[in-house]
Amino acid sequence: MARIRYRTADVDGFNVFYREAGSSDSPKLLLLHGFPSAGHMFRDLIPLLADRFHVVAPDLPGFGQSDMPPRDEFRYTFDNIARVIDRFTEVAGLDRFAVYVFDYGAPTGFRLAVRHPERITAIISQNGNAYEEGLSDGWGPLKAYWQDPSPTNRNALRTFLTPQTTRWQYTHGVPDPTMVSPDGQNLDNFYLARPGADEAQLDLLGDYKSNVALYPAFQEYFRTHKPPLLAVWGRNDPFFVPAGAEAFKRDNPRAVVRFFDTGHFALETHAPEIAQSIRDFLT
Repeated sequence: MARIRYRTADVDGFNVFYREAGSSDSPKLLLLHGFPSAGHMFRDLIPLLADRFHVVAPDLPGFGQSDMPPRDEFRYTFDNIARVIDRFTEVAGLDRFAVYVFDYGAPTGFRLAVRHPERITAIISQNGNAYEEGLSDGWGPLKAYWQDPSPTNRNALRTFLTPQTTRWQYTHGVPDPTMVSPDGQNLDNFYLARPGADEAQLDLLGDYKSNVALYPAFQEYFRTHKPPLLAVWGRNDPFFVPAGAEAFKRDNPRAVVRFFDTGHFALETHAPEIAQSIRDFLT
Protein backbone atom coordinates (compact mmCIF):
# COMPACT_ATOMS: atom_id res chain seq x y z
CA MET A 1 0.00 0.00 0.00
CA ALA A 2 1.28 3.45 -0.93
CA ARG A 3 2.50 5.70 1.85
CA ILE A 4 0.62 8.93 2.47
CA ARG A 5 2.70 11.94 3.42
CA TYR A 6 1.31 14.90 5.34
CA ARG A 7 2.81 18.22 4.31
CA THR A 8 2.28 21.97 4.56
CA ALA A 9 2.97 24.33 1.68
CA ASP A 10 3.72 28.03 2.09
CA VAL A 11 1.45 29.69 -0.47
CA ASP A 12 2.54 33.32 -0.44
CA GLY A 13 2.42 33.31 3.36
CA PHE A 14 -0.73 31.18 3.62
CA ASN A 15 -0.12 27.69 5.04
CA VAL A 16 -1.99 25.00 3.12
CA PHE A 17 -1.94 21.53 4.63
CA TYR A 18 -2.19 18.62 2.22
CA ARG A 19 -1.99 14.87 1.86
CA GLU A 20 0.18 13.42 -0.88
CA ALA A 21 0.72 9.91 -2.16
CA GLY A 22 1.99 8.15 -5.25
CA SER A 23 4.96 8.72 -7.54
CA SER A 24 5.57 12.26 -8.71
CA ASP A 25 6.09 10.78 -12.20
CA SER A 26 2.52 9.42 -12.31
CA PRO A 27 -0.47 11.30 -13.73
CA LYS A 28 -1.53 13.97 -11.26
CA LEU A 29 -4.89 14.02 -9.47
CA LEU A 30 -6.01 16.92 -7.27
CA LEU A 31 -8.71 16.11 -4.70
CA LEU A 32 -10.85 19.02 -3.47
CA HIS A 33 -13.10 18.40 -0.47
CA GLY A 34 -16.38 19.99 0.59
CA PHE A 35 -18.24 21.42 3.57
CA PRO A 36 -17.77 20.93 6.46
CA SER A 37 -14.95 18.49 5.88
CA ALA A 38 -11.27 18.56 4.93
CA GLY A 39 -8.78 16.39 3.07
CA HIS A 40 -9.35 13.62 5.59
CA MET A 41 -12.56 12.76 3.71
CA PHE A 42 -10.27 11.12 1.11
CA ARG A 43 -8.55 8.85 3.64
CA ASP A 44 -10.07 5.71 2.09
CA LEU A 45 -9.81 6.84 -1.54
CA ILE A 46 -6.16 7.89 -1.65
CA PRO A 47 -4.66 4.43 -0.99
CA LEU A 48 -6.88 2.97 -3.72
CA LEU A 49 -5.48 5.36 -6.34
CA ALA A 50 -1.90 6.07 -5.31
CA ASP A 51 -0.40 3.09 -7.15
CA ARG A 52 -1.41 4.68 -10.46
CA PHE A 53 -1.68 8.41 -9.74
CA HIS A 54 0.20 11.17 -7.95
CA VAL A 55 -2.59 12.18 -5.56
CA VAL A 56 -2.65 15.54 -3.76
CA ALA A 57 -5.47 16.50 -1.36
CA PRO A 58 -5.23 19.98 0.23
CA ASP A 59 -7.37 21.33 3.03
CA LEU A 60 -9.13 24.42 1.69
CA PRO A 61 -8.39 27.75 3.41
CA GLY A 62 -10.27 27.89 6.71
CA PHE A 63 -10.74 24.11 6.78
CA GLY A 64 -8.88 21.27 8.45
CA GLN A 65 -5.22 21.93 9.17
CA SER A 66 -4.84 24.81 6.70
CA ASP A 67 -4.66 28.36 8.02
CA MET A 68 -7.90 29.87 9.27
CA PRO A 69 -7.00 33.58 9.58
CA PRO A 70 -9.39 36.05 11.21
CA ARG A 71 -12.09 37.50 8.97
CA ASP A 72 -10.49 40.96 9.07
CA GLU A 73 -7.35 39.45 7.51
CA PHE A 74 -8.95 37.09 4.99
CA ARG A 75 -12.33 37.39 3.27
CA TYR A 76 -14.02 34.01 3.22
CA THR A 77 -15.26 33.94 -0.34
CA PHE A 78 -15.03 31.24 -2.98
CA ASP A 79 -12.99 33.53 -5.20
CA ASN A 80 -10.38 33.83 -2.46
CA ILE A 81 -10.40 30.11 -1.73
CA ALA A 82 -9.89 29.38 -5.43
CA ARG A 83 -7.12 31.97 -5.62
CA VAL A 84 -5.18 30.27 -2.81
CA ILE A 85 -5.71 26.78 -4.24
CA ASP A 86 -4.72 28.01 -7.71
CA ARG A 87 -1.38 29.19 -6.32
CA PHE A 88 -1.10 26.01 -4.27
CA THR A 89 -1.16 23.91 -7.45
CA GLU A 90 1.76 25.96 -8.77
CA VAL A 91 3.72 25.69 -5.52
CA ALA A 92 3.06 21.93 -5.41
CA GLY A 93 4.18 21.48 -9.01
CA LEU A 94 0.82 20.48 -10.46
CA ASP A 95 1.24 21.77 -14.00
CA ARG A 96 -1.34 19.44 -15.60
CA PHE A 97 -3.77 17.41 -13.55
CA ALA A 98 -7.14 15.76 -13.27
CA VAL A 99 -9.33 17.20 -10.53
CA TYR A 100 -11.82 15.44 -8.24
CA VAL A 101 -14.39 17.94 -6.98
CA PHE A 102 -16.97 17.49 -4.24
CA ASP A 103 -19.44 20.01 -2.80
CA TYR A 104 -17.38 23.20 -2.06
CA GLY A 105 -14.54 21.68 -4.03
CA ALA A 106 -16.64 21.94 -7.20
CA PRO A 107 -16.89 25.75 -7.48
CA THR A 108 -13.23 25.87 -6.43
CA GLY A 109 -12.09 23.38 -9.05
CA PHE A 110 -14.34 24.76 -11.77
CA ARG A 111 -12.87 28.22 -11.22
CA LEU A 112 -9.41 26.72 -11.76
CA ALA A 113 -10.61 25.01 -14.94
CA VAL A 114 -12.09 28.22 -16.36
CA ARG A 115 -8.89 30.14 -15.61
CA HIS A 116 -6.48 27.45 -16.82
CA PRO A 117 -8.25 25.06 -19.19
CA GLU A 118 -4.87 23.92 -20.54
CA ARG A 119 -3.96 22.49 -17.12
CA ILE A 120 -7.02 20.27 -16.67
CA THR A 121 -6.73 16.74 -18.07
CA ALA A 122 -10.07 15.47 -16.70
CA ILE A 123 -12.76 16.20 -14.11
CA ILE A 124 -14.32 13.78 -11.64
CA SER A 125 -17.36 15.36 -10.02
CA GLN A 126 -18.66 13.57 -6.94
CA ASN A 127 -21.81 15.47 -6.04
CA GLY A 128 -20.10 18.60 -7.28
CA ASN A 129 -22.79 20.76 -8.83
CA ALA A 130 -22.75 23.29 -11.69
CA TYR A 131 -26.45 23.52 -12.60
CA GLU A 132 -29.42 25.17 -10.92
CA GLU A 133 -31.55 22.05 -11.48
CA GLY A 134 -29.05 20.23 -9.28
CA LEU A 135 -30.01 22.32 -6.24
CA SER A 136 -32.63 20.69 -4.02
CA ASP A 137 -35.39 22.43 -2.07
CA GLY A 138 -33.08 22.21 0.95
CA TRP A 139 -31.36 25.36 -0.29
CA GLY A 140 -34.35 27.47 0.72
CA PRO A 141 -32.81 29.01 3.88
CA LEU A 142 -29.61 29.82 2.01
CA LYS A 143 -31.45 31.46 -0.87
CA ALA A 144 -33.38 33.56 1.66
CA TYR A 145 -30.07 34.79 3.09
CA TRP A 146 -28.69 35.51 -0.39
CA GLN A 147 -31.71 37.69 -1.14
CA ASP A 148 -31.76 39.37 2.28
CA PRO A 149 -28.48 39.07 4.25
CA SER A 150 -30.11 40.20 7.48
CA PRO A 151 -28.87 39.08 10.92
CA THR A 152 -32.05 37.01 11.28
CA ASN A 153 -31.47 35.14 8.03
CA ARG A 154 -27.77 34.71 8.84
CA ASN A 155 -28.54 33.25 12.25
CA ALA A 156 -31.02 30.86 10.66
CA LEU A 157 -28.08 29.23 8.89
CA ARG A 158 -26.36 28.29 12.14
CA THR A 159 -28.32 25.06 12.11
CA PHE A 160 -26.00 23.94 9.28
CA LEU A 161 -23.07 24.15 11.72
CA THR A 162 -24.40 21.91 14.50
CA PRO A 163 -23.08 18.40 15.27
CA GLN A 164 -26.54 17.01 14.59
CA THR A 165 -26.56 18.47 11.08
CA THR A 166 -23.09 17.13 10.35
CA ARG A 167 -24.25 13.68 11.40
CA TRP A 168 -27.33 14.05 9.21
CA GLN A 169 -25.22 15.07 6.21
CA TYR A 170 -23.15 11.90 6.58
CA THR A 171 -26.04 9.49 7.06
CA HIS A 172 -29.05 10.88 5.18
CA GLY A 173 -29.85 8.68 2.22
CA VAL A 174 -27.50 5.90 3.28
CA PRO A 175 -29.43 2.59 3.26
CA ASP A 176 -27.29 1.22 6.10
CA PRO A 177 -25.98 4.01 8.39
CA THR A 178 -23.84 1.48 10.28
CA MET A 179 -21.51 1.60 7.26
CA VAL A 180 -20.67 5.25 8.04
CA SER A 181 -17.74 5.66 10.40
CA PRO A 182 -18.21 8.33 13.09
CA ASP A 183 -14.57 9.40 12.72
CA GLY A 184 -14.99 11.79 9.79
CA GLN A 185 -18.02 13.58 11.13
CA ASN A 186 -16.52 13.92 14.61
CA LEU A 187 -13.38 15.48 13.15
CA ASP A 188 -15.52 17.86 11.09
CA ASN A 189 -17.38 18.89 14.23
CA PHE A 190 -14.07 19.50 16.00
CA TYR A 191 -13.00 21.91 13.27
CA LEU A 192 -16.41 23.62 13.23
CA ALA A 193 -16.16 24.24 16.98
CA ARG A 194 -12.95 26.28 16.73
CA PRO A 195 -13.26 29.95 17.74
CA GLY A 196 -14.24 32.01 14.70
CA ALA A 197 -15.03 29.03 12.48
CA ASP A 198 -18.76 29.62 12.68
CA GLU A 199 -18.61 33.15 11.29
CA ALA A 200 -16.18 32.15 8.54
CA GLN A 201 -18.48 29.31 7.51
CA LEU A 202 -21.52 31.58 7.55
CA ASP A 203 -19.63 33.95 5.24
CA LEU A 204 -19.08 31.07 2.82
CA LEU A 205 -22.69 29.94 3.00
CA GLY A 206 -23.67 33.47 2.10
CA ASP A 207 -21.13 33.69 -0.69
CA TYR A 208 -22.32 30.45 -2.30
CA LYS A 209 -24.58 32.63 -4.42
CA SER A 210 -21.42 33.67 -6.32
CA ASN A 211 -21.05 30.05 -7.44
CA VAL A 212 -24.60 29.94 -8.79
CA ALA A 213 -23.90 33.18 -10.64
CA LEU A 214 -20.91 31.49 -12.29
CA TYR A 215 -22.82 28.41 -13.42
CA PRO A 216 -23.20 29.81 -16.97
CA ALA A 217 -19.42 30.38 -17.16
CA PHE A 218 -18.75 26.84 -15.93
CA GLN A 219 -21.22 25.45 -18.48
CA GLU A 220 -19.57 27.43 -21.26
CA TYR A 221 -16.24 25.89 -20.24
CA PHE A 222 -17.76 22.40 -20.51
CA ARG A 223 -19.18 23.20 -23.96
CA THR A 224 -16.03 24.82 -25.28
CA HIS A 225 -13.32 22.54 -23.92
CA LYS A 226 -15.27 19.29 -23.43
CA PRO A 227 -12.93 17.88 -20.77
CA PRO A 228 -13.26 14.17 -20.05
CA LEU A 229 -15.79 14.27 -17.20
CA LEU A 230 -16.97 11.53 -14.86
CA ALA A 231 -19.88 12.27 -12.51
CA VAL A 232 -19.99 9.76 -9.63
CA TRP A 233 -23.05 10.71 -7.62
CA GLY A 234 -24.71 9.71 -4.39
CA ARG A 235 -28.24 9.37 -5.71
CA ASN A 236 -29.83 10.25 -2.35
CA ASP A 237 -27.92 13.49 -1.73
CA PRO A 238 -30.28 15.93 0.07
CA PHE A 239 -28.49 18.98 -1.40
CA PHE A 240 -27.35 18.10 -4.92
CA VAL A 241 -29.94 15.99 -6.70
CA PRO A 242 -29.33 13.59 -9.65
CA ALA A 243 -30.52 16.15 -12.21
CA GLY A 244 -27.30 18.05 -11.55
CA ALA A 245 -25.25 15.03 -12.59
CA GLU A 246 -27.30 14.36 -15.72
CA ALA A 247 -26.99 18.01 -16.76
CA PHE A 248 -23.27 17.63 -17.45
CA LYS A 249 -24.15 15.56 -20.53
CA ARG A 250 -26.13 18.45 -21.96
CA ASP A 251 -23.01 20.61 -22.29
CA ASN A 252 -20.36 17.94 -22.59
CA PRO A 253 -21.06 14.83 -24.69
CA ARG A 254 -17.94 13.24 -23.20
CA ALA A 255 -19.50 13.23 -19.73
CA VAL A 256 -20.11 9.86 -18.11
CA VAL A 257 -22.57 9.60 -15.21
CA ARG A 258 -22.70 6.85 -12.61
CA PHE A 259 -25.06 6.82 -9.62
CA PHE A 260 -24.60 5.04 -6.31
CA ASP A 261 -27.26 4.19 -3.74
CA THR A 262 -25.92 6.46 -1.03
CA GLY A 263 -26.00 10.05 0.18
CA HIS A 264 -23.90 13.21 0.12
CA PHE A 265 -20.63 11.78 1.46
CA ALA A 266 -20.54 8.92 -1.03
CA LEU A 267 -16.93 7.97 -0.23
CA GLU A 268 -17.97 6.91 3.27
CA THR A 269 -19.81 3.93 1.81
CA HIS A 270 -18.56 3.51 -1.78
CA ALA A 271 -14.86 4.39 -1.86
CA PRO A 272 -13.80 1.13 -3.60
CA GLU A 273 -16.48 1.46 -6.27
CA ILE A 274 -15.72 5.12 -6.90
CA ALA A 275 -11.98 4.40 -7.02
CA GLN A 276 -12.53 1.69 -9.61
CA SER A 277 -14.71 4.03 -11.66
CA ILE A 278 -11.93 6.63 -11.60
CA ARG A 279 -9.26 4.10 -12.55
CA ASP A 280 -11.32 2.80 -15.46
CA PHE A 281 -12.26 6.30 -16.63
CA LEU A 282 -8.80 7.86 -16.49
CA THR A 283 -7.22 4.81 -18.06
